[in-house]
Amino acid sequence: MNHYFSLKSLAILTSTFLLLACSGPNVKQYANEKPVLDLSEYFSGTIDAYGIFTDRSGEVKKRFTVLINADWKVVDGKKVGILDESFDYSDGSKQKRIWTLIEQSPGKYIGRADDVVGDAQGDLAGNALNWTYTLALPVDGTIYHVQFNDWMYLVSPKVMLNKAKMSKFGIELGEVTLSFYKR
Repeated sequence: MNHYFSLKSLAILTSTFLLLACSGPNVKQYANEKPVLDLSEYFSGTIDAYGIFTDRSGEVKKRFTVLINADWKVVDGKKVGILDESFDYSDGSKQKRIWTLIEQSPGKYIGRADDVVGDAQGDLAGNALNWTYTLALPVDGTIYHVQFNDWMYLVSPKVMLNKAKMSKFGIELGEVTLSFYKR
């Protein structure tokens, strides 16, 4: 009887853990939040961003700034945005990433960049955008494919906050925190 109880308890705990691990916010829960985020409006012109990368213990490993120049046009009836990002890191290194964002339907986007593996998937509702993608991240001469779960929240017409969790094989590696300021 005790053996049966132990196996049943273990099964319940494991199921609960798996359910909690898969749970998280859904972008639709932000549908009524204001101000409403319009990607083609916010990411147009020049945007400055200020960020940190923290490891899973919360220690700041890198600080950085990003200068973003963004522009949108309509191609084949779809909004297409180009975000040209220039990163300057606290260790003196620099990086460039150019995103192409394509609105698939209202609230649904895909994004592409040279160091993104496949397409980034974006879901938008209200003031929030959730991006999920795999980044080919160079670390000490080796490229790692790291998953990002990226949340952006428009706070005011000029300010957006961003928190991205990084993981590999389901294990959290750290977080990137950014604040965007639209000029």
